[in-house]
Amino acid sequence: MRTQVAIIGAGPSGLLLSQLLHKAGIDAVIVERVSGAHVLSRIRAGVLEQVAIDLLDEAGVGARMHREGLVHGGFGMLYAGRRHRIDMNTLTGGKNVMVYGQTEVTHDLMDARTAAGLPTYYEASDVQVLDFDTQRPRVSFTHAGQSYELQCDFIAGCDGFHGVCRASVPRQSIEEFEKVYPFGWLGLLSDTPPVHDELIYVNSPRGFALCSQRSKTRSRYYLQVPLTDRIEDWTDAAFWQELRLRLDEEANAKLITGPSIEKSIAPLRSFVTEPMRFGRLFLAGDAAHIVPPTGAKGLNLAATDVKYLCNALVDYYQAHSEAGIDGYSARCLRRIWKAERFSWWMTSLMHRFPDDGPITSRFQEAELDYLLNSHAGSLSIAENYVGLPLDFAEPAQ
Repeated sequence: MRTQVAIIGAGPSGLLLSQLLHKAGIDAVIVERVSGAHVLSRIRAGVLEQVAIDLLDEAGVGARMHREGLVHGGFGMLYAGRRHRIDMNTLTGGKNVMVYGQTEVTHDLMDARTAAGLPTYYEASDVQVLDFDTQRPRVSFTHAGQSYELQCDFIAGCDGFHGVCRASVPRQSIEEFEKVYPFGWLGLLSDTPPVHDELIYVNSPRGFALCSQRSKTRSRYYLQVPLTDRIEDWTDAAFWQELRLRLDEEANAKLITGPSIEKSIAPLRSFVTEPMRFGRLFLAGDAAHIVPPTGAKGLNLAATDVKYLCNALVDYYQAHSEAGIDGYSARCLRRIWKAERFSWWMTSLMHRFPDDGPITSRFQEAELDYLLNSHAGSLSIAENYVGLPLDFAEPAQ
């Protein structure tokens, strides 16, 4: 087989890239190691920055998002028993975020690819990326018992943190930066109305909590828990009881509980790979970087990686310019590190670390008191939360 771009991974980054390339008249084949149903079963966050919203519109898949997504112009931050609102819309001159689940984004992109009749090989095994340091890269894999070799001009590694693409790069050619946090997030999804019409981030003496949502009838809540906790240790009743202990009186009065649809414990890490280009292999999304979910940046960073890569490939094929592909890694990383910094900072500000003493909680409260009662402090939070513009990745003149 022959294509222009081989995309490894059918998560939201691979699917979005394929759809943008299709709109630009560039052929792409997707190879995915698990089934489409398994991809859709992954429960992930769903706070979309304006840049991501615009990209989904550009890809032609934004209609349902605009119908069903929830536009948020602010969010709450609760500490010392008091809740404060970050008015993102006012502080940033009219910018908002959209609450729309990553599963729904993936579903919309899958439907668009199927409707266009574009090739996707789900449940592919023995996937290998080959010769990406030459002008003729290849992807080999097995699908439905048959062996395939896919010849291409470029390979896009959108296959996540544990994927084959980054693992195939020679160790001497790559540098990895990582911070693993000493706690996880216990998440519970329920068909109950959200406790508030906006998200609430909680700094509590008992640990962090987050009140989030997927729709007006489906809620997602999180609790900071030790990494030693197991999901079977947490009944629904225990989860709701602990959440109540971390919320303020107003939220407790409005909290509606119910049986969980899904519960899971996710570890937190900050991770960045440098560079993100190796010959004709490009990493994008979780294959290149992971952020703790506190800053709501994971899906949004993947989307901007994809936009930079798509622009670079369009320039290559249509303008016969290699400037975009040569600058891809540096352009992505400049934006990535700022989002990594914000996510690390939010995590450090809102969580209780096991080795910290009482003085650290006082530091956190003092910083929150400053930030939430200072226009400059609140503006910094709002500007980073709604997302930096795409051209923020360009070097300063």
